[in-house]
Amino acid sequence: MVRTLGVAVVGFGWMGRVHTQAYARVPHHFPGLSLRPELVAVADEVPGRAEEAAVQYGFAAAHRDWREVAADPRVQAVSIAAPNFLHREIGLAMAEAGKHIWIEKPVGLTAGDARAVSDAVTKAGVQGTVGFNYRGAPAVAAARELIASGEIGTVTHVRIRLFSDYAAHPEGALTWRYERERGGSGVLGDLASHGVDLARFLLGEIEALTADTAIFLPRRARPTGATAGHTRATGGELGPVENEDYVNCLLRFASGARGVLEACRVSVGEQNNYGFEVHGTKGAVFWDFRRMGELGVSRGTSYQDQPVSTVYVGPGDGEYAAFQPGSANSMGYDDLKVIEAHHFLRSIAENTPYGATLADAVHSAAALDAMSRSAEQGTWVPLA
Repeated sequence: MVRTLGVAVVGFGWMGRVHTQAYARVPHHFPGLSLRPELVAVADEVPGRAEEAAVQYGFAAAHRDWREVAADPRVQAVSIAAPNFLHREIGLAMAEAGKHIWIEKPVGLTAGDARAVSDAVTKAGVQGTVGFNYRGAPAVAAARELIASGEIGTVTHVRIRLFSDYAAHPEGALTWRYERERGGSGVLGDLASHGVDLARFLLGEIEALTADTAIFLPRRARPTGATAGHTRATGGELGPVENEDYVNCLLRFASGARGVLEACRVSVGEQNNYGFEVHGTKGAVFWDFRRMGELGVSRGTSYQDQPVSTVYVGPGDGEYAAFQPGSANSMGYDDLKVIEAHHFLRSIAENTPYGATLADAVHSAAALDAMSRSAEQGTWVPLA
């Protein structure tokens, strides 16, 4: 029997739209799911944005204040896609109101924020899913199985990269993303949080790390009106960029493997250049988000001069079969959010966590905090 679940979206910038579209698509890709999401409410503080969303997507109610969503008994689950500084407050309120939450990373400004939301979800007995979407790519699932099977031998080292140009333009507006008080960390929370999650998903726990960070565009113009995404601003008062544009980090894994994680938001010429290279004693596996359905795989007994083959993922890998019937048919970013939505709803239906959880968010946030401390102190920092 299929039952209806009332859902709401808080924060209707680009990510709020992606969540909403994912809810609409879930029944088509996962028809066996016992829950059918119903768009009950949307909230955004920008005048008119929630009302436009309600008209476009069919939400029953539109609000300026997210607290009205928390008080609405029709809402049983909430997507939290608001700015980072609101994650903790909204997450706590929704959990205390008995609502399941699908919250975007990094879940607040610090590991303390993520832990507080995680504890509230546990105390309330509700489910919590976190937006680490890249682990949902079928090729990433295939890479994880390949690594676990021992086909590339014992993992020796990994390199994870997340390079983008979304903040590269010097006229990029000084939004909340660049402020410590509202954005917390910069590229750490934006991109390196995904890198940490991929590292743990593929190789297990991180034991210690050392990091270096830098701000390459130290001043930006303040916007004169509401912003969405990565808006440009000219003529406004200049203000300081308070968080990092760039990070590189050395990782030590509990397994003994070593790693390099590098992320930058001002990389001119790089558009979503995200991926990893995992090397083992017998082979290697490579993934590039921009070629999401492909893996580069080297395996065999040659060791030296061993070739790399391109492998196209297919219906046996991750959730690929819910989207395409045969190998090498393309999937996109929005499909990864549909997979997340499915994990979220399945978690609620079965009262069992699926996909990335708030515990994963706590681990990621703890690593980001350690990176900040390491960059300040110039030392290795252990992770408990």
